[in-house]
Amino acid sequence: MATDHAPPPPEASARLLLPQILPALVIGVGASLLFLGISALAEEFQHVLWNTLPDALGIGNYSSLWMITMLTATGIVVGLIVWKIPGHAGPDPAEGGLGGPTQPLGVVPGLLLATVFVLAGGVSLGPEFPIIACNIALFYWLGRKMAPTVPGAAWIALASAATIGALFGTPVAAALVLSEALTHQPGPGSLWDRLFAPLVAAGTGALTTQLLAEPSFDVGLPPLDDPGFGDLLAALVIASLAAVLGLAACYLFPYVHGAFQRLRHPLVMLPLGGLTLGLLGALGGHLTLFKGLTETKDLTAGIGTWSSGELMKMALVKILALLVASSCGFPGGRIFPAVFIGAAFGLSAQALVPEIPPAVAVSAAVLGILLATTRQGWLSLFTGAVLASSPAMLAVLCLASLPAWLIVTGRPQLELDHEGHSQH
Repeated sequence: MATDHAPPPPEASARLLLPQILPALVIGVGASLLFLGISALAEEFQHVLWNTLPDALGIGNYSSLWMITMLTATGIVVGLIVWKIPGHAGPDPAEGGLGGPTQPLGVVPGLLLATVFVLAGGVSLGPEFPIIACNIALFYWLGRKMAPTVPGAAWIALASAATIGALFGTPVAAALVLSEALTHQPGPGSLWDRLFAPLVAAGTGALTTQLLAEPSFDVGLPPLDDPGFGDLLAALVIASLAAVLGLAACYLFPYVHGAFQRLRHPLVMLPLGGLTLGLLGALGGHLTLFKGLTETKDLTAGIGTWSSGELMKMALVKILALLVASSCGFPGGRIFPAVFIGAAFGLSAQALVPEIPPAVAVSAAVLGILLATTRQGWLSLFTGAVLASSPAMLAVLCLASLPAWLIVTGRPQLELDHEGHSQH
């Protein structure tokens, strides 16, 4: 049967793909180096703020007074950056996800500076949103200068993929996120043709991060090699309950955001947000501070140490901290804090019913929380499976995602549009 659009011959496809390799390699390395540089700077600054300085003053590192003081001070500093530095540290973070519209190059310095203070100061946000936004701005500008005939969307895809690969230490996460996005953006060639250059960028970014920093999502959960029907039932229930918890936060998000936006000035919104985060930290303990990945490892290392109620309190405090931090203007991402929320929620269920293996409880809860807050199905499955450290858990998580998806689909997510309304 004749077709109106015959596929190009293999030689033509290869000729189109081969020139994309070099820019993808360069962007992969550059995106990873920016992420690693900001992360290293933030870690050094965090050590000064939370160890060196309180030790010199004779104050407990994570005393309630110090947490409230540091988070309020962080709000003041970031408020000054947003108010005074050109670019105002980018758009409202409540409207940001993985990617988003390209920002002007002038936004990058202020956004990176604010990100360092957010990560070091204990704010409950991760680096993914601002780092992706900065890499997109940088490589879009550079790409348009070097090769103005190349569509701008190509540079955005390469920068996004490279940064996601660097953040997760593997190109698989980038492939899953992009394949989900590309289903809504039909274009010439097969899906793998369109994924070719982004996968090169993602793989290079991940490899650069692995070589220089050796990141790991292994949180030390005891592996489960032979899950049974009881484990499947537990995963179905926990993932669904975690999705309900995450969805409750999504419904609250526009109201919390609207309350802070009525304050209007960043030097009012951010210090008040910082003070609120400090009070929440004093309530939930120091593990509810920061982006949450290191703290998740601390949680799993102490399985059996906390009661179900204590773990549930940490999950609830962290989700409130995430809502406040995302609403008052702190730049940052929501994936890593959501992982901590899921881990605390899952371990709370496991403490209540000790027969549930920790790998099942944590991975299913993280899956449910991420489905609700990000609506990224593949990324949620990937993260849950990586935390479980068990290939056998993948089938369990795939089935557990189905009722959780029925709960969240078509409902608000943890992202707002330009008018302050929840996106569906």
